[in-house]
Amino acid sequence: MNMKKTKIEELFFKTLMRLAAIIIIGTLLLIIYSIFIKGLPAMSWEMITQTPKGGYYLGKEGGILNAIIGSLLLAAGSTFLATIISLPIIIYINVYCRKTLFSNAVRLCFDIMWGIPSIVYGAFGFTFMVFFGMKTSLLAGIIIVSLVILPVIVRIVDEVVRMISSGLYEASYALGATRLQTSMKVILKQSATGILTALLVAFGRAIGDAAAVLFTTGYTDSIPTSLFHAAATLPLAIFFQLSVPIPEVTARAYASALILTIIILLISLLARVLTNKYNKFKV
Repeated sequence: MNMKKTKIEELFFKTLMRLAAIIIIGTLLLIIYSIFIKGLPAMSWEMITQTPKGGYYLGKEGGILNAIIGSLLLAAGSTFLATIISLPIIIYINVYCRKTLFSNAVRLCFDIMWGIPSIVYGAFGFTFMVFFGMKTSLLAGIIIVSLVILPVIVRIVDEVVRMISSGLYEASYALGATRLQTSMKVILKQSATGILTALLVAFGRAIGDAAAVLFTTGYTDSIPTSLFHAAATLPLAIFFQLSVPIPEVTARAYASALILTIIILLISLLARVLTNKYNKFKV
């Protein structure tokens, strides 16, 4: 009787998991299909290689090269800044104050930061900019978006580092290594795959964020040549084009969404390839 009940429970949960997987995959495919169907007809080489010309938002010539480059610069800069800040934090809470109340408090803070909507970060950045008399710029966007993705990097890498066996720490210390040497030559090397995955996930979130950059980065039809210039981003380009009640511009909005989706897809594939290559090399 118990055996039959166990099999029924196992069948129920297996069916539930398969159904959940089908719903998730189906939703993703539906979104991609919708973007491809609506965006592909409006896609052109001109749209990828040119900046908006006069009357672009009225359906005339031009493209979104400014938004593509702006998004890549913003995502790369914020990921770089967030990495510089996050790695020392991860090392400190896992090596210097491991399994203490302070390290748990730090993790709780980053969990809370992860749950804060990006629009709140944008409002905070805007208030900060107004207080100091700053203008919208690429640098302001990089700083605020780095705060958005900082908890993503810290918590993902932290979970990877926490899975490292304590025996590695003890073996390293027994050989006379200091905590810093253990951190740089053992811990970071063992968690390299997790760090790479975290960076690419953070890059994908940074390039797709719209709320935080709306108040801080601004928008311009030109390509930024300085960190102190405003910069366009793909999410805002999509938003502004969808706001125009002209069929040609709306179609370009879906084409812009298609470009953004392709970039994120390439980032995900790159993460898989690099992770697999590193694991093979490691073995």
